[in-house]
Amino acid sequence: MLERKLKVAIIGSGNIGTDLMIKILRHGQHIDMGAMVGIDPASDGLARAARLGVATTHESVEGLVRLPVFADIDIVFDATSAGAHVKNDAFLRSLKPGIRMVDLTPAAIGPYCIPVVNGQDHLDAQNVNMVTCGGQATIPMVAAVSRVAKVHYGEIVASISSRSAGPGTRANIDEFTETTSRAIEGVGGAARGKAIIVLNPAEPPLIMRDTVYTLSEPADAARIAESVAQMVAAVQSYVPGYRLKQKLQFDRIDAANPIRIPGVGLRMHGLKTSIFLEVEGAAHYLPAYAGNLDIMTSAALRTADRVAARMLAKLTHD
Repeated sequence: MLERKLKVAIIGSGNIGTDLMIKILRHGQHIDMGAMVGIDPASDGLARAARLGVATTHESVEGLVRLPVFADIDIVFDATSAGAHVKNDAFLRSLKPGIRMVDLTPAAIGPYCIPVVNGQDHLDAQNVNMVTCGGQATIPMVAAVSRVAKVHYGEIVASISSRSAGPGTRANIDEFTETTSRAIEGVGGAARGKAIIVLNPAEPPLIMRDTVYTLSEPADAARIAESVAQMVAAVQSYVPGYRLKQKLQFDRIDAANPIRIPGVGLRMHGLKTSIFLEVEGAAHYLPAYAGNLDIMTSAALRTADRVAARMLAKLTHD
């Protein structure tokens, strides 16, 4: 007997949406593709979806609700833009109030979701936000330090290839930094957070690199290193190309000589931890260097699978 799966739709037939579709078709445990939604009838994502037998429309969410399969859609991924997501969520919810939304934009209508940090906390939320690619890569590291020592300040620098930064990413740079900074605090556990994104024009393209700096209360460096290693392994369960680039670096900042945090206006002391990461993509649809996009689609798939499992369990129980 085949296990029941919930039907999902993806809004956005660009790189992220298309990669997500392929991941769902190959690896979805509790979800299956119902529809691919775009606005460009000539997009490769819509053409590929049609070849794979997935219902398509190039008339955005208005076209989605006219598809026969819409009646069976339980979860919708939005891979468009922050502004578009606000409208898409309101439109779809007006027609199907109980629909679940997995937001891959920085709109942040719903709670931030990092699967390995707080994914289990929001399985009943109507709308969950996947923060940003930089957030998915780095916030687990801030959280890993936070569970050992109180983090006063967390700063992340996400460096991605210019080639992997599409129109949506470029149009949402401000939202990226604001959303990631807030999530460093709200999910990562830092009292203050700061995010920086760098578009690297190098050729050949470099894979995603992330640097995480935390300034915490004095703590045992070995315990922090162990916590980070455990968190890396947890992320690797759904993003195999996620790894530490080198060993952690620790610097003890004496109270007599505190460091000044640029742009924050604070002088702090304690333990400074520097974590260096790289994220290689699985190359399902996107090139391997586009780890920034791969970690977003992988995190979204993991989140939706957990949500679907909970929904199916409730249906079985009822």
